[in-house]
Amino acid sequence: MKRARRARIVATLGPATSGEAAIRALFEAGVDVFRLNFSHGSQADHAQRLASIRRLEAEFGRPIGVLLDLQGPKLRLGTFTGGKAQLNAGSRFRLDLNPAPGDGQRAPLLHPEIFEALKPGTELLLDDGKLRLHVDACGAEFADTTVINGGPISDRKGVNVPSVVLPLSPLTPKDREDLEFGLGLGVDWVALSFVQRPEDITEARAIIGDRAWIMAKLEKPAAIHELAAIVALADGIMVARGDLGVELPPEEVPELQRLIVRSCRQAGKPVVVATQMLESMIHAPVPTRAEVSDIATAIYDGVDAVMLSAESASGAYPMEAVAMMNRIIARVEASPSYRAGIEASHTPAEATTADAVCCSLGRVAALIAPAATITYTSSGFTSLRAARERPAAPILSLTPEVNTARRLALVWGVHAVLVDQIHDVGEMIRCANRTAVIEGFAGAGADVVIVAGLPFGEPGTTNLLHVSRIAGATTRGT
Repeated sequence: MKRARRARIVATLGPATSGEAAIRALFEAGVDVFRLNFSHGSQADHAQRLASIRRLEAEFGRPIGVLLDLQGPKLRLGTFTGGKAQLNAGSRFRLDLNPAPGDGQRAPLLHPEIFEALKPGTELLLDDGKLRLHVDACGAEFADTTVINGGPISDRKGVNVPSVVLPLSPLTPKDREDLEFGLGLGVDWVALSFVQRPEDITEARAIIGDRAWIMAKLEKPAAIHELAAIVALADGIMVARGDLGVELPPEEVPELQRLIVRSCRQAGKPVVVATQMLESMIHAPVPTRAEVSDIATAIYDGVDAVMLSAESASGAYPMEAVAMMNRIIARVEASPSYRAGIEASHTPAEATTADAVCCSLGRVAALIAPAATITYTSSGFTSLRAARERPAAPILSLTPEVNTARRLALVWGVHAVLVDQIHDVGEMIRCANRTAVIEGFAGAGADVVIVAGLPFGEPGTTNLLHVSRIAGATTRGT
Protein backbone atom coordinates (compact mmCIF):
# COMPACT_ATOMS: atom_id res chain seq x y z
CA MET A 1 0.00 0.00 0.00
CA LYS A 2 1.85 3.06 -1.22
CA ARG A 3 0.94 6.73 -1.00
CA ALA A 4 1.01 8.78 -4.17
CA ARG A 5 1.96 11.93 -2.24
CA ARG A 6 5.31 12.89 -0.77
CA ALA A 7 4.30 14.85 2.37
CA ARG A 8 3.05 12.76 5.28
CA ILE A 9 0.05 12.97 7.60
CA VAL A 10 0.26 12.64 11.38
CA ALA A 11 -3.04 12.13 13.21
CA THR A 12 -3.72 12.14 16.94
CA LEU A 13 -5.76 9.31 18.45
CA GLY A 14 -8.28 10.06 21.17
CA PRO A 15 -11.82 9.39 22.35
CA ALA A 16 -13.27 9.76 18.84
CA THR A 17 -10.78 7.32 17.33
CA SER A 18 -9.91 4.77 20.00
CA GLY A 19 -11.35 1.65 18.44
CA GLU A 20 -9.55 -0.60 16.00
CA ALA A 21 -12.10 0.09 13.25
CA ALA A 22 -11.58 3.85 13.61
CA ILE A 23 -7.80 3.53 13.53
CA ARG A 24 -8.06 1.38 10.42
CA ALA A 25 -10.33 3.95 8.75
CA LEU A 26 -7.86 6.74 9.53
CA PHE A 27 -5.00 4.74 8.05
CA GLU A 28 -6.96 3.95 4.90
CA ALA A 29 -7.88 7.63 4.60
CA GLY A 30 -4.20 8.57 4.55
CA VAL A 31 -2.55 8.59 8.00
CA ASP A 32 1.14 7.65 7.97
CA VAL A 33 2.02 8.26 11.64
CA PHE A 34 -0.26 8.05 14.69
CA ARG A 35 0.30 10.41 17.61
CA LEU A 36 -0.35 9.23 21.16
CA ASN A 37 -0.87 12.38 23.22
CA PHE A 38 0.12 11.57 26.80
CA SER A 39 -1.41 14.84 28.02
CA HIS A 40 -4.70 12.94 27.84
CA GLY A 41 -5.78 9.37 28.40
CA SER A 42 -4.30 6.60 30.52
CA GLN A 43 -1.29 4.48 29.78
CA ALA A 44 -3.65 1.54 29.27
CA ASP A 45 -5.57 3.54 26.64
CA HIS A 46 -2.38 4.27 24.72
CA ALA A 47 -1.16 0.68 24.97
CA GLN A 48 -4.43 -0.56 23.51
CA ARG A 49 -4.23 1.91 20.61
CA LEU A 50 -0.64 1.00 19.84
CA ALA A 51 -1.53 -2.71 19.79
CA SER A 52 -4.27 -1.92 17.25
CA ILE A 53 -1.75 -0.02 15.11
CA ARG A 54 0.68 -2.95 15.11
CA ARG A 55 -2.08 -5.38 14.07
CA LEU A 56 -3.02 -3.01 11.27
CA GLU A 57 0.62 -2.80 10.23
CA ALA A 58 0.88 -6.58 10.01
CA GLU A 59 -2.32 -6.81 7.98
CA PHE A 60 -1.28 -4.23 5.36
CA GLY A 61 2.43 -5.03 5.34
CA ARG A 62 3.30 -1.33 5.56
CA PRO A 63 5.37 0.17 8.40
CA ILE A 64 3.35 2.66 10.46
CA GLY A 65 5.02 5.23 12.69
CA VAL A 66 3.93 5.92 16.27
CA LEU A 67 4.74 9.25 17.93
CA LEU A 68 4.62 9.52 21.73
CA ASP A 69 3.95 13.15 22.63
CA LEU A 70 5.00 13.91 26.22
CA GLN A 71 2.97 16.42 28.23
CA GLY A 72 5.92 18.43 29.56
CA PRO A 73 5.73 20.96 32.42
CA LYS A 74 2.34 22.61 32.84
CA LEU A 75 2.50 26.00 34.56
CA ARG A 76 -0.87 26.87 36.04
CA LEU A 77 -2.49 29.20 38.54
CA GLY A 78 -4.09 27.76 41.63
CA THR A 79 -7.77 28.16 42.51
CA PHE A 80 -10.00 31.19 43.14
CA THR A 81 -12.69 31.76 45.73
CA GLY A 82 -15.87 30.79 43.94
CA GLY A 83 -13.84 29.35 41.09
CA LYS A 84 -13.29 32.63 39.24
CA ALA A 85 -12.35 36.32 39.46
CA GLN A 86 -12.26 39.45 37.32
CA LEU A 87 -9.02 41.28 36.57
CA ASN A 88 -9.40 44.86 35.40
CA ALA A 89 -6.90 46.63 33.18
CA GLY A 90 -4.69 49.00 35.17
CA SER A 91 -5.27 47.26 38.50
CA ARG A 92 -2.59 45.70 40.69
CA PHE A 93 -2.42 41.93 40.97
CA ARG A 94 -0.08 39.74 43.05
CA LEU A 95 1.05 36.21 42.34
CA ASP A 96 2.61 34.24 45.20
CA LEU A 97 3.35 30.84 46.70
CA ASN A 98 0.48 31.01 49.20
CA PRO A 99 -1.88 28.12 48.27
CA ALA A 100 -4.96 29.93 49.63
CA PRO A 101 -7.64 30.56 46.96
CA GLY A 102 -7.22 33.82 45.07
CA ASP A 103 -9.46 36.76 44.22
CA GLY A 104 -9.31 39.91 42.11
CA GLN A 105 -6.17 41.13 43.93
CA ARG A 106 -3.99 37.98 44.16
CA ALA A 107 -3.74 34.35 43.13
CA PRO A 108 -1.57 31.36 43.98
CA LEU A 109 1.16 30.45 41.52
CA LEU A 110 2.85 27.42 43.05
CA HIS A 111 5.88 27.40 40.76
CA PRO A 112 8.93 28.83 42.57
CA GLU A 113 10.98 28.36 39.39
CA ILE A 114 8.92 31.10 37.75
CA PHE A 115 9.67 33.60 40.52
CA GLU A 116 13.32 32.59 40.34
CA ALA A 117 13.47 33.65 36.69
CA LEU A 118 11.33 36.81 36.79
CA LYS A 119 12.68 40.34 36.60
CA PRO A 120 10.88 43.69 36.74
CA GLY A 121 9.58 44.47 33.28
CA THR A 122 8.84 40.83 32.43
CA GLU A 123 5.39 40.08 31.03
CA LEU A 124 3.21 37.16 32.11
CA LEU A 125 0.39 35.70 30.05
CA LEU A 126 -2.63 33.96 31.55
CA ASP A 127 -5.23 31.69 29.96
CA ASP A 128 -3.57 31.22 26.54
CA GLY A 129 -2.58 34.88 26.38
CA LYS A 130 -6.05 36.33 26.95
CA LEU A 131 -4.77 38.25 29.99
CA ARG A 132 -1.43 40.06 30.13
CA LEU A 133 0.42 41.19 33.27
CA HIS A 134 3.46 43.47 33.62
CA VAL A 135 5.83 42.58 36.48
CA ASP A 136 6.57 45.68 38.58
CA ALA A 137 8.44 44.02 41.45
CA CYS A 138 9.28 40.44 42.32
CA GLY A 139 11.10 38.19 44.75
CA ALA A 140 11.66 34.53 45.47
CA GLU A 141 8.04 34.04 46.57
CA PHE A 142 5.98 36.73 44.82
CA ALA A 143 5.46 38.99 41.85
CA ASP A 144 3.57 42.28 42.00
CA THR A 145 2.09 43.09 38.62
CA THR A 146 -0.06 45.56 36.76
CA VAL A 147 -2.86 44.15 34.60
CA ILE A 148 -2.33 45.24 30.99
CA ASN A 149 -5.13 43.22 29.38
CA GLY A 150 -7.85 42.26 31.80
CA GLY A 151 -10.78 39.88 31.75
CA PRO A 152 -12.28 36.93 33.60
CA ILE A 153 -9.96 34.31 35.06
CA SER A 154 -10.82 30.94 36.61
CA ASP A 155 -9.21 28.00 38.37
CA ARG A 156 -5.99 26.43 37.09
CA LYS A 157 -5.58 28.49 33.94
CA GLY A 158 -2.22 28.27 32.21
CA VAL A 159 0.65 30.72 32.72
CA ASN A 160 3.18 31.60 30.02
CA VAL A 161 6.44 33.46 30.56
CA PRO A 162 7.58 34.21 27.01
CA SER A 163 10.63 36.36 27.52
CA VAL A 164 12.74 34.31 29.94
CA VAL A 165 14.32 30.86 30.08
CA LEU A 166 12.83 29.02 33.02
CA PRO A 167 15.06 26.75 35.13
CA LEU A 168 12.91 23.73 34.31
CA SER A 169 13.64 20.33 32.84
CA PRO A 170 11.33 19.44 29.94
CA LEU A 171 10.83 16.05 31.61
CA THR A 172 8.56 16.01 34.65
CA PRO A 173 8.25 12.90 36.85
CA LYS A 174 5.07 12.05 34.91
CA ASP A 175 6.94 12.44 31.61
CA ARG A 176 9.73 10.14 32.76
CA GLU A 177 7.22 7.49 33.75
CA ASP A 178 5.30 7.87 30.48
CA LEU A 179 8.54 7.81 28.52
CA GLU A 180 9.71 4.51 29.96
CA PHE A 181 6.24 3.06 29.45
CA GLY A 182 6.11 4.18 25.82
CA LEU A 183 9.64 3.04 25.03
CA GLY A 184 8.73 -0.34 26.49
CA LEU A 185 5.79 -0.52 24.09
CA GLY A 186 8.08 0.27 21.17
CA VAL A 187 7.10 3.79 20.06
CA ASP A 188 9.13 5.14 17.15
CA TRP A 189 9.30 8.88 17.87
CA VAL A 190 9.20 10.86 21.12
CA ALA A 191 7.94 14.44 20.91
CA LEU A 192 9.63 16.49 23.62
CA SER A 193 7.55 19.40 24.92
CA PHE A 194 8.79 22.63 26.54
CA VAL A 195 12.15 22.61 24.79
CA GLN A 196 14.04 25.82 25.64
CA ARG A 197 17.71 24.99 24.98
CA PRO A 198 19.94 22.34 23.36
CA GLU A 199 20.65 20.79 26.75
CA ASP A 200 17.01 19.69 26.91
CA ILE A 201 17.61 17.39 23.92
CA THR A 202 20.78 16.04 25.50
CA GLU A 203 18.91 15.26 28.71
CA ALA A 204 16.23 13.33 26.83
CA ARG A 205 18.81 11.52 24.68
CA ALA A 206 20.54 10.20 27.80
CA ILE A 207 17.31 8.39 28.69
CA ILE A 208 16.05 7.44 25.24
CA GLY A 209 19.32 6.43 23.61
CA ASP A 210 18.64 4.74 20.29
CA ARG A 211 15.29 3.29 21.35
CA ALA A 212 13.40 6.05 19.49
CA TRP A 213 14.04 9.21 17.50
CA ILE A 214 13.52 12.54 19.28
CA MET A 215 11.28 15.28 17.90
CA ALA A 216 11.79 18.67 19.54
CA LYS A 217 8.58 20.68 19.80
CA LEU A 218 9.39 24.34 19.21
CA GLU A 219 6.81 26.21 21.26
CA LYS A 220 8.99 28.55 23.34
CA PRO A 221 10.64 31.75 22.04
CA ALA A 222 13.84 30.77 23.84
CA ALA A 223 14.13 27.73 21.56
CA ILE A 224 14.06 29.94 18.47
CA HIS A 225 17.17 31.72 19.70
CA GLU A 226 18.92 28.31 19.87
CA LEU A 227 17.35 26.99 16.67
CA ALA A 228 20.49 25.81 14.87
CA ALA A 229 21.81 23.90 17.88
CA ILE A 230 18.45 22.30 18.64
CA VAL A 231 17.96 21.22 15.01
CA ALA A 232 21.45 19.72 15.02
CA LEU A 233 20.81 17.65 18.16
CA ALA A 234 17.23 16.52 17.50
CA ASP A 235 16.16 13.87 14.98
CA GLY A 236 13.17 15.95 13.93
CA ILE A 237 11.33 19.18 14.70
CA MET A 238 7.68 20.05 15.30
CA VAL A 239 6.49 23.61 14.73
CA ALA A 240 4.03 23.80 17.65
CA ARG A 241 2.19 26.90 16.54
CA GLY A 242 -0.32 26.91 19.39
CA ASP A 243 2.06 27.88 22.16
CA LEU A 244 4.25 29.91 19.82
CA GLY A 245 1.16 31.94 18.95
CA VAL A 246 0.51 32.57 22.64
CA GLU A 247 4.02 33.59 23.62
CA LEU A 248 4.75 35.61 20.48
CA PRO A 249 2.68 38.11 18.52
CA PRO A 250 0.55 36.04 16.09
CA GLU A 251 1.88 37.92 13.08
CA GLU A 252 5.38 36.58 13.81
CA VAL A 253 4.39 32.91 13.70
CA PRO A 254 4.21 32.46 9.88
CA GLU A 255 7.69 33.91 9.45
CA LEU A 256 9.06 31.68 12.22
CA GLN A 257 7.37 28.65 10.68
CA ARG A 258 9.16 29.27 7.40
CA LEU A 259 12.45 29.89 9.20
CA ILE A 260 12.17 26.59 11.08
CA VAL A 261 11.18 24.68 7.94
CA ARG A 262 14.13 26.13 6.01
CA SER A 263 16.53 25.26 8.83
CA CYS A 264 15.27 21.68 8.97
CA ARG A 265 15.39 21.22 5.22
CA GLN A 266 18.93 22.55 5.13
CA ALA A 267 19.97 20.14 7.89
CA GLY A 268 18.04 17.22 6.39
CA LYS A 269 15.92 16.78 9.53
CA PRO A 270 12.20 15.91 9.27
CA VAL A 271 9.89 18.81 10.14
CA VAL A 272 6.22 18.67 11.10
CA VAL A 273 3.83 21.63 11.13
CA ALA A 274 1.10 21.29 13.76
CA THR A 275 -1.82 23.00 15.49
CA GLN A 276 -5.17 24.25 14.16
CA MET A 277 -4.58 23.04 10.62
CA LEU A 278 -8.22 22.00 10.18
CA GLU A 279 -9.62 23.38 13.43
CA SER A 280 -13.07 24.08 12.03
CA MET A 281 -13.47 20.39 11.13
CA ILE A 282 -13.70 19.53 14.81
CA HIS A 283 -17.34 20.55 14.41
CA ALA A 284 -17.92 20.92 10.65
CA PRO A 285 -17.59 18.44 7.77
CA VAL A 286 -15.71 20.95 5.59
CA PRO A 287 -12.78 23.29 6.37
CA THR A 288 -12.50 27.02 5.92
CA ARG A 289 -10.69 28.25 2.83
CA ALA A 290 -8.08 29.82 5.08
CA GLU A 291 -7.30 26.42 6.59
CA VAL A 292 -6.90 24.88 3.16
CA SER A 293 -4.48 27.67 2.22
CA ASP A 294 -2.60 27.17 5.50
CA ILE A 295 -1.97 23.49 4.75
CA ALA A 296 -1.09 24.26 1.13
CA THR A 297 1.47 26.85 2.23
CA ALA A 298 3.22 24.30 4.45
CA ILE A 299 3.30 21.77 1.62
CA TYR A 300 4.65 24.32 -0.86
CA ASP A 301 7.43 25.03 1.66
CA GLY A 302 8.42 21.36 1.53
CA VAL A 303 7.52 20.16 5.03
CA ASP A 304 7.82 16.46 5.77
CA ALA A 305 4.44 16.19 7.50
CA VAL A 306 1.37 18.06 8.69
CA MET A 307 -0.49 17.08 11.82
CA LEU A 308 -4.06 16.82 13.07
CA SER A 309 -4.74 17.17 16.80
CA ALA A 310 -8.28 17.56 18.14
CA GLU A 311 -9.59 17.19 14.59
CA SER A 312 -8.85 13.46 14.69
CA ALA A 313 -8.72 12.86 18.45
CA SER A 314 -12.04 14.28 19.58
CA GLY A 315 -13.68 15.92 16.58
CA ALA A 316 -16.95 14.93 14.95
CA TYR A 317 -15.37 14.32 11.53
CA PRO A 318 -11.96 12.63 12.01
CA MET A 319 -11.99 10.55 8.81
CA GLU A 320 -13.20 13.49 6.75
CA ALA A 321 -10.40 15.66 8.19
CA VAL A 322 -7.74 13.12 7.19
CA ALA A 323 -9.27 12.67 3.74
CA MET A 324 -9.39 16.44 3.26
CA MET A 325 -5.75 16.84 4.27
CA ASN A 326 -4.82 14.00 1.91
CA ARG A 327 -6.59 15.70 -1.00
CA ILE A 328 -5.03 19.09 -0.28
CA ILE A 329 -1.52 17.62 -0.23
CA ALA A 330 -2.11 15.64 -3.42
CA ARG A 331 -3.49 18.68 -5.22
CA VAL A 332 -0.58 20.90 -4.23
CA GLU A 333 2.04 18.31 -5.16
CA ALA A 334 0.42 17.89 -8.59
CA SER A 335 0.89 21.59 -9.30
CA PRO A 336 3.83 22.55 -11.57
CA SER A 337 4.62 25.42 -9.22
CA TYR A 338 5.16 22.95 -6.36
CA ARG A 339 8.13 21.26 -8.01
CA ALA A 340 9.53 24.60 -9.11
CA GLY A 341 9.27 25.93 -5.57
CA ILE A 342 10.91 22.86 -4.05
CA GLU A 343 13.87 23.19 -6.40
CA ALA A 344 14.16 26.95 -5.90
CA SER A 345 14.21 26.58 -2.10
CA HIS A 346 16.84 23.86 -2.10
CA THR A 347 19.97 24.72 -0.12
CA PRO A 348 23.57 23.59 -0.74
CA ALA A 349 24.49 20.25 0.77
CA GLU A 350 27.27 19.60 3.25
CA ALA A 351 30.74 18.78 1.94
CA THR A 352 30.52 15.08 2.81
CA THR A 353 30.64 11.90 0.76
CA ALA A 354 27.07 11.07 1.73
CA ASP A 355 25.73 14.41 0.56
CA ALA A 356 27.84 14.32 -2.59
CA VAL A 357 26.28 10.96 -3.48
CA CYS A 358 22.75 12.15 -2.65
CA CYS A 359 23.24 15.37 -4.62
CA SER A 360 24.25 13.20 -7.55
CA LEU A 361 21.13 11.13 -6.93
CA GLY A 362 18.97 14.21 -7.31
CA ARG A 363 20.79 15.28 -10.48
CA VAL A 364 20.63 11.82 -12.06
CA ALA A 365 16.95 11.54 -11.19
CA ALA A 366 16.28 14.89 -12.84
CA LEU A 367 18.08 13.83 -16.02
CA ILE A 368 16.79 10.30 -16.59
CA ALA A 369 13.43 10.47 -14.73
CA PRO A 370 13.70 7.06 -13.05
CA ALA A 371 10.66 5.19 -11.78
CA ALA A 372 12.09 5.39 -8.26
CA THR A 373 15.13 6.31 -6.26
CA ILE A 374 16.03 3.41 -3.99
CA THR A 375 17.99 3.67 -0.76
CA TYR A 376 19.36 0.76 1.19
CA THR A 377 19.81 1.67 4.83
CA SER A 378 20.09 0.14 8.29
CA SER A 379 20.01 3.27 10.43
CA GLY A 380 17.89 5.46 8.14
CA PHE A 381 20.76 7.86 7.46
CA THR A 382 20.93 7.26 3.71
CA SER A 383 17.16 7.75 3.33
CA LEU A 384 17.24 10.98 5.34
CA ARG A 385 20.04 12.41 3.21
CA ALA A 386 18.24 11.36 0.04
CA ALA A 387 15.00 12.95 1.25
CA ARG A 388 16.89 16.17 1.94
CA GLU A 389 17.42 16.50 -1.82
CA ARG A 390 13.64 16.26 -2.45
CA PRO A 391 14.07 14.20 -5.67
CA ALA A 392 11.23 14.21 -8.19
CA ALA A 393 11.04 10.39 -8.13
CA PRO A 394 9.64 8.61 -5.05
CA ILE A 395 12.13 7.24 -2.52
CA LEU A 396 11.82 3.49 -1.96
CA SER A 397 13.73 2.81 1.24
CA LEU A 398 14.86 -0.78 1.83
CA THR A 399 15.91 -1.68 5.36
CA PRO A 400 16.39 -4.85 7.40
CA GLU A 401 15.42 -2.95 10.57
CA VAL A 402 11.73 -2.70 11.41
CA ASN A 403 12.34 0.22 13.79
CA THR A 404 14.05 2.18 11.01
CA ALA A 405 11.19 1.47 8.60
CA ARG A 406 8.64 2.76 11.10
CA ARG A 407 10.62 5.90 11.89
CA LEU A 408 10.97 6.71 8.19
CA ALA A 409 7.16 6.73 7.84
CA LEU A 410 7.37 10.40 8.87
CA VAL A 411 9.92 11.41 6.24
CA TRP A 412 9.08 13.24 3.00
CA GLY A 413 8.75 10.98 -0.02
CA VAL A 414 9.96 7.81 1.70
CA HIS A 415 8.17 4.49 1.21
CA ALA A 416 9.95 2.09 3.57
CA VAL A 417 9.98 -1.66 3.00
CA LEU A 418 11.38 -4.30 5.32
CA VAL A 419 13.86 -6.62 3.52
CA ASP A 420 16.39 -9.25 4.53
CA GLN A 421 19.95 -8.34 5.37
CA ILE A 422 22.06 -7.74 2.24
CA HIS A 423 25.61 -9.09 1.95
CA ASP A 424 26.94 -7.81 -1.38
CA VAL A 425 26.22 -5.25 -4.11
CA GLY A 426 24.83 -7.74 -6.58
CA GLU A 427 22.33 -9.01 -4.02
CA MET A 428 21.35 -5.42 -3.21
CA ILE A 429 20.66 -4.58 -6.88
CA ARG A 430 18.54 -7.69 -7.34
CA CYS A 431 16.62 -6.93 -4.15
CA ALA A 432 16.09 -3.29 -5.19
CA ASN A 433 14.79 -4.21 -8.64
CA ARG A 434 12.54 -6.96 -7.33
CA THR A 435 11.09 -4.77 -4.56
CA ALA A 436 10.47 -1.85 -6.94
CA VAL A 437 8.34 -4.16 -9.08
CA ILE A 438 6.51 -5.82 -6.17
CA GLU A 439 5.69 -2.49 -4.53
CA GLY A 440 4.32 -1.08 -7.78
CA PHE A 441 6.99 1.55 -8.42
CA ALA A 442 8.50 0.13 -11.61
CA GLY A 443 8.08 -2.41 -14.38
CA ALA A 444 10.26 -4.04 -17.00
CA GLY A 445 12.37 -1.51 -18.88
CA ALA A 446 12.19 1.15 -16.14
CA ASP A 447 15.28 2.74 -14.63
CA VAL A 448 15.87 2.99 -10.89
CA VAL A 449 18.65 4.86 -9.09
CA ILE A 450 20.10 3.01 -6.09
CA VAL A 451 22.02 4.61 -3.23
CA ALA A 452 23.66 2.74 -0.37
CA GLY A 453 26.63 2.70 1.97
CA LEU A 454 29.51 0.22 1.99
CA PRO A 455 30.21 -1.72 4.08
CA PHE A 456 26.56 -2.70 4.62
CA GLY A 457 25.13 -2.23 8.09
CA GLU A 458 27.53 0.55 9.08
CA PRO A 459 25.59 3.80 9.74
CA GLY A 460 26.59 7.00 7.94
CA THR A 461 28.62 5.41 5.13
CA THR A 462 26.55 6.47 2.09
CA ASN A 463 29.08 6.17 -0.75
CA LEU A 464 27.54 4.22 -3.64
CA LEU A 465 25.23 5.24 -6.50
CA HIS A 466 24.06 2.75 -9.12
CA VAL A 467 21.64 3.13 -12.04
CA SER A 468 19.82 -0.07 -12.91
CA ARG A 469 17.32 -0.94 -15.63
CA ILE A 470 14.70 -3.51 -14.76
CA ALA A 471 14.53 -6.06 -17.57
CA GLY A 472 13.07 -9.31 -16.29
CA ALA A 473 15.85 -11.40 -14.79
CA THR A 474 18.65 -9.13 -16.07
CA THR A 475 19.76 -5.60 -15.31
CA ARG A 476 21.91 -3.06 -17.04
CA GLY A 477 23.87 -0.93 -14.59
CA THR A 478 26.44 1.85 -14.54
